[in-house]
Formats: sequence, C-alpha cells, structure tokens
Amino acid sequence: MTITNDIKYIGVNDHKIDLFEGQYIVPNGMAYNSYVIMDEKIAVMDTVDKNFTAEWLGNLARELDGRKPDYLIVQHMEPDHSASIDIFLNAYPEATVVASAKAFAMMKNFFGTDYADRRIVVGEGDTLNLGKHVLTFVTAPMVHWPEVIVTYDAYDKVLFSADGFGKFGALDIQEDWACEARRYYIGIVGKYGSQVQALLKKAAGLDISTICPLHGPVLTENLGYYINLYDIWSSYKVESEGIVIAYTSVYGNTKAAVELLAEMLEKKGCPKVVVNDLARCDMAEAVEDAFRYGKLVLATTTYNGDIFPFMKEFINHLTERNYQNRTIGMIENGSWAPTAAKVMNKMLEGSKNLTFTENNVKILSALNDASRAQIEALANELLR
Repeated sequence: MTITNDIKYIGVNDHKIDLFEGQYIVPNGMAYNSYVIMDEKIAVMDTVDKNFTAEWLGNLARELDGRKPDYLIVQHMEPDHSASIDIFLNAYPEATVVASAKAFAMMKNFFGTDYADRRIVVGEGDTLNLGKHVLTFVTAPMVHWPEVIVTYDAYDKVLFSADGFGKFGALDIQEDWACEARRYYIGIVGKYGSQVQALLKKAAGLDISTICPLHGPVLTENLGYYINLYDIWSSYKVESEGIVIAYTSVYGNTKAAVELLAEMLEKKGCPKVVVNDLARCDMAEAVEDAFRYGKLVLATTTYNGDIFPFMKEFINHLTERNYQNRTIGMIENGSWAPTAAKVMNKMLEGSKNLTFTENNVKILSALNDASRAQIEALANELLR
C-alpha cells in the first residue's frame, strides 16, 4: 500500500486472534500497522506483534529494495506494536531507535536493554530531519500509555497517530469504521478523555491531510468526521439520541419488565431503544452503547445481598472509563429484600454529572399492576 510517494505501508493483518488484549472479541481480526518513510534517511514507524515479525520484515525488505533503514521510531510500547524491536535492531545493527524517555525505560523491561548506545530520546516539539521530510514529535501521555508520542510529517502533511483513530478489524475486511472504532476507543482509551482532548488541541494546530494510525485504515478523506467523533467520545458527550436498557435476569421476570419498558418507549416515540442482556451480549458492545446514547436504564436482581455479577461487571466497566453526563433509570427485582437499586446507586456515586430518574421500578418477584404502572411512569420520564 502506498500512502504517498515516499511513505509506504508495511503492516500486517492478524486473522488468528480471537480476543484482543485478552478480552475484546475481534471477529474480523486486527491490523498491526507499520510504515516506512523513504528519503535521504529512512525511518520505520513502529513494529508489529511478535507472531508476524517475519512477515513484517519481509514487507519492509521489499520496500527497502536493498537500502538500509536509518531509524526505527517507536511511538508506543504496547507489545502489539513493539514486540519486534529487538529482532529489527539485530537485523539492522546500524539503525538508531527514536522514542520517548519513558519508552526506553519500558524497553529495558521488555528486552533487558534500553539501547543506550544507539538511541535518540525525543520529547515535545523535537524534530528529526530525513531530507525532504522533517518529523516533529508530539507527546501524547496516557493516550493510552504514558510513553506515547505521535509524529507529524510536514512535507506530506501526515500525522502518525499511534493508537489514536484506531479500530478493531483487519484491513482486508470492509466494515463500518465508526462502530468498531467506537468500541475500540471506549474499551481501550475511554478512561483518558482529558488526555485525548489535550492531544486534539495540539493536532488542531497542524495541517493534516492523512492520519496513519497503528490499527485500522489510513484516513485520507473527510478527516473532520473522524476528529469530530473523537471530540465527542473524549469529552463524554452524547453521540446519538436514544435509550439503552442493560439488564440481567435469572428466571425471566426482570426480562419481562425490560421488554415491557422497551415496548412502551417505542410506542411513545423513542427514536432508538437498545436492549442488552448482559449475561449473553458482548460486554464491550454494551459498554459502547452506554457511552453512545444519552440515557441508560439498569435492570437487575438482588443477588447475595448485592447485584447480579454481570451487572456489577458492567457498571465497573462504566465507572473505570469515567462514565458521565448521562441520565440513569433503574429497575430492581427481589423476592424478599430488594437492594439492587441501592447497590447500583452506591457504585455510581463517584461518577460526574449523572441525573437519576425520579420514577424507578421495584419488582417483588414478578410484575404486577403496581410495577407495570411504575414502568410506564419511568418511560414517560425518560421521554420528557
């Protein structure tokens, strides 16, 4: 793949992986992106996962066509991008590593050396001259590790964005960008919204024509669309109008309440109702929905004086990603001592700018006229 006359794609597709980072389902695989800038000096942008080192080195050799790389620029030390550093440096012993100080400390942890005799440490605003291409480094701490840098090439107006603007999915599969980029962002980067905002402000001062991320497709058109989504996600704004209902149900009674609420909401004109059974759905998809839409209903049973485990896991995913600026309604079920609403409120008390509905639902084992009326009152309040 040719990015520009001088910048070539040398990354790989991974269709062997089932869970990215050991937890995210990736039915369409993953791309581990790497690039090479061909100039008077040659710079390689990041490496790939250890399972694809040989393929990656073959891609690089093809583009080099007998030349030798001068620099390996390491933007991010997560192993899916850094695992091949040591093998690369053994293959090209005259190459110099360029990275942040914190990245070199991590290399010591991963490889037993920080390459003190062949390295360049860079920070905010530092540059590297390749010839026509002068690279400027921009620090991006906690997007989403502390050592991260991104790199701007003024000649071709390319931003090498590290994990920013990445998505799940291999590059030989065609799929909607926003869906898998949203799930990727919220799952992996979502906690660090303020740091992403800081990086977006830095990027706003650059003339960018192309974004080259470490996962997912190279972005070349309508960049405002992608940047606007990143602004929404990283500032925890509502992206789409609608209501999400996330539930667990043991014997079907809580599920019946959820189905009744969803039916009422749709009949009353709700533009979008999304229902997630937390015991059966992809948890990352459910978390994505909670961040995408403005209103969320949590419905669960009291369980061992607490709440059902899948609901506890779901709320933990929300709170550890700084869930905020949303409206929350609750449905609790319990046969003798319902405490689910109390527990859920407690779990969410540290979250910012949450509005809790006045009309919530208490079910004592199964629906009755009183709890059905509560569901209708909740539906009316959510649609106000």
